[in-house]
Amino acid sequence: MFETSKEKLLEIKNNFAGKKIAVIGDLMLDGYFWGNVHRVSPEAPVPVVEIDDEFFRFGGAANVALNILKLGGIPFPIGIIGNDSNGDIFTGLLKQNNIPDDGIIFTNNRPTTTKTRVIANNQHVVRIDKENKLPVDGEIELKLIKLISKCLNEFDAVILEDYNKGVLTPKVISAVSETAKKHKTVVTVDPKFLNFFAYSGVTVFKPNRKETEDALGMRIRGEKDLEEAGKTLLEKIDTDYALITLGEGGMALFEKGKAHSKIATKARKVADVSGAGDTVISTLTMALISGANIYEAAYLANFAGGLVCEEVGIIPIEIEKLFSAVSEDEA
Repeated sequence: MFETSKEKLLEIKNNFAGKKIAVIGDLMLDGYFWGNVHRVSPEAPVPVVEIDDEFFRFGGAANVALNILKLGGIPFPIGIIGNDSNGDIFTGLLKQNNIPDDGIIFTNNRPTTTKTRVIANNQHVVRIDKENKLPVDGEIELKLIKLISKCLNEFDAVILEDYNKGVLTPKVISAVSETAKKHKTVVTVDPKFLNFFAYSGVTVFKPNRKETEDALGMRIRGEKDLEEAGKTLLEKIDTDYALITLGEGGMALFEKGKAHSKIATKARKVADVSGAGDTVISTLTMALISGANIYEAAYLANFAGGLVCEEVGIIPIEIEKLFSAVSEDEA
């Protein structure tokens, strides 16, 4: 049960407005081609998809920025995109949503990370990935570090969104941690396998079950394993809080010196889990800097993740939908 008053909930919601959050990480573009199949190609034994519709949406760290925007905050994405046609589409989406591009570095040496999904007869036929997963070169890395060091004090919080596409190198991560510590800025992390243990001294570290298992070399089969995993994360990462997302099992929140808290999932009918992690880290961070304690923030984040799982495709959470659903649940 979510133990907070309606007055506190309204205060947290009102405080969402205007919060400035830097989202640093792998900016991505998601493409969708929808159509139908009526025949097989004469050139090879593959279906011919006749396209009826195509559209593009933000993915990765860009989707986190969009979630921040839809929750009433002011996102500032920091990352790289390519000087290519997909980069043009990406910048068009930024303009459409009034999201600044001041923190984005454009490069000729890497493509805009793009995942294109072909869907025919309501079935996912194939996904085409265009990307460079190598760490960014020294010149881009230095530009990112200079930008971070210069502007991080302007934000209420920082989200590090890692998809292992090369932006969050150990040096970039270290620059964020050191600068944030200096300004006492909240830092939340959505990690991946590479550089998993590089995020020392952050506020909240939020891996999912598989990422935790892979990084720690263990399998989480029950409460005892979960408790061990959480304690190990607290020690190795030196984070204030560790939040392990467990899919249909909800979340487990860990804090030094306390037993872990389980938060049950709020998804009533799961249609698509894509983008749920982006929504969770966005809502968690917004709540933390808006007067919520860690338990209230985790509850709201879990609720938000459940709501977007009920939608097909990568859909950001809307502030009114989130708080209305929470109020109804608590009534």
